[in-house]
Amino acid sequence: MMKTGLLRHAAAARLAAAAVRPAHLSSLRASSAALSLARAAVPATCRPLPAIVRFYSAESAAHASPSTDGHSGTVTRFDELTQLGISTNLVNSITKGMGYSEMTPIQSLTIRAALAGKDVVAQAKTGTGKTLAFLTPVVQRIINQLSSENDTWAHRRARSDDIRAIVISPTRELAEQIAAEARRLCYGTGIKVQVAVGGTQKREMLRRTRQEGCHLLVATPGRLADLLSDPESRIAAPRLGALVLDEADRMLEVGFKAELEQITDLLPDRREVPRQTLLYSATIPKNVVSIARQYIDPHNFEFVQTVSADEVPTHEKVPQYIVPCRGFENLLPSLLDLIRGALEKQDKEHPFKAIVFLPTTANVQLYNFLFQRLRYHDRKIPRVYDMHSRLTQAMRTKNSDAFREAKSAILFASDVAARGMDFPNVTHVFQVHLPTQRETYIHRIGRTGRAGKEGEAYLLVSNAEINAARKRLPGLPIKRFDEVESAKIDLTTADESSVTQSIADIRSACKMVPYELYKDTYQSMFGASFGDVNTQDVIDATNDLTKYLWGMDQPPAVSSKLLRNLPRGIRGLRVLDQAPSRAGFDRHGGSSFGGRGQREPKFRDEFEKIEYLAGKQGGEVKKRRVEATF
Repeated sequence: MMKTGLLRHAAAARLAAAAVRPAHLSSLRASSAALSLARAAVPATCRPLPAIVRFYSAESAAHASPSTDGHSGTVTRFDELTQLGISTNLVNSITKGMGYSEMTPIQSLTIRAALAGKDVVAQAKTGTGKTLAFLTPVVQRIINQLSSENDTWAHRRARSDDIRAIVISPTRELAEQIAAEARRLCYGTGIKVQVAVGGTQKREMLRRTRQEGCHLLVATPGRLADLLSDPESRIAAPRLGALVLDEADRMLEVGFKAELEQITDLLPDRREVPRQTLLYSATIPKNVVSIARQYIDPHNFEFVQTVSADEVPTHEKVPQYIVPCRGFENLLPSLLDLIRGALEKQDKEHPFKAIVFLPTTANVQLYNFLFQRLRYHDRKIPRVYDMHSRLTQAMRTKNSDAFREAKSAILFASDVAARGMDFPNVTHVFQVHLPTQRETYIHRIGRTGRAGKEGEAYLLVSNAEINAARKRLPGLPIKRFDEVESAKIDLTTADESSVTQSIADIRSACKMVPYELYKDTYQSMFGASFGDVNTQDVIDATNDLTKYLWGMDQPPAVSSKLLRNLPRGIRGLRVLDQAPSRAGFDRHGGSSFGGRGQREPKFRDEFEKIEYLAGKQGGEVKKRRVEATF
């Protein structure tokens, strides 16, 4: 009786959904291939749990029975997509234009769910093919929607005020990257792709979009909210059929919550204009669940995870090493030692390509300047590039494109490049100084070891940061690496004859650095988040850096305003204007790390259950005082 009741309820839900389903989705669901796609079970190799974590509508539950039309419904190859209603042009673009054949799990699972008409919440790591996973069904949806309205749409001029799909991305670089892949995918289809990001000329973007039209818009949250709220922009999406939120957790991390909420109000009411929403995120904390509640249809969505509970995360497959250095002055020479060692091992089939992450923009500029100088005398060092917030958008795009295309190169970067950017064939990731949090460390090393390729990761820290590193990076397979000679030398007592070649070369290059760059770098160190590292230790170590590596007689002066932001009683700073006297410096200042474990909560709804399962998945260490062993 219960089974009969459930089937009746499911059948009623199907009829209700069909009444409001857009015409292009009705035609998609009418095909036997599309029906088998919606009904088929997920293969065991793709299941993130003993049975894949899903939350279906009643309609979805009714389709859970095995297919009877001759198709398994499992999609693992791109050339099989024609059987599911994907146009030949799209399939050719993927298989012939882009050269892809086999799907990744996230592509197989989310394309399948999206073509079945569901909203999707997907938890997936970077470097797993997410971009093509959401672009493929979205572009096909645009084609179906336009074709159902007018058979000759491809020969007509697109309009800027009739956008059919929007992809929201957290950073300018990632948005440009997504737009480039979308244009490759849409080649020969007639679909017009435009990109709208901050830091670029709004007027030029509007001119191009009005002239060429737009079917698919890729945008950052701030610029999208600006365009949709500006009636003079003539950018609108009254018949929006699809919306993608990529790297949702990153968008919230960098402060786009207000813009995302504003965009919700600026888009058509989905009760009047039905649309599909696809949300992708590497992690799913509370704030992502909150956004999901605003954007996702709670009655018709699927939650997909592509990391199983017993699977080793990608970052754990990358050999990770921590390099303890005597002081801040040893960090840069130690980095040069490591790079020179890696260059000696490279060959034509495995060229050296590295990203170096630094704590501040000024540090990025300084390291880039010094390595540019080093290349004059050591031609083995490859081309170097930088990526930070002070660069114009044109320069950031130029540098990222050049590094992406280079076979061997070094990119010095702040965290603007830590998430989402896809740089192929990166063999090494170096992090200088302790990252602000465990997740940042993981995201950074995710730039290497991508697509099944090998990579190595090194964290260079001073002895003053070691204890904080043990607390901040628990549960990670980090090994101590004591084979870097420049890391061991006490530069406060060593004479010129007893230093390494790397130290001597760095000191020589330091003579060419402009004073203002030194000043910016010095002051930025006290604004950097060293967290539970003793502030006085940071000041003392930075002063040693200026004297024993930079070669300065005295450190640059700081303002009294900066001094007011530091703990009381600090010593060793030169102040431009007299600051009030201070006393009582806490030698153990900084934030504590850890807390009690959480017990499984009661769930208010399925979104809250997603949050719990996503946090539990992949063996994440949360709020535990488990120190690393290095």
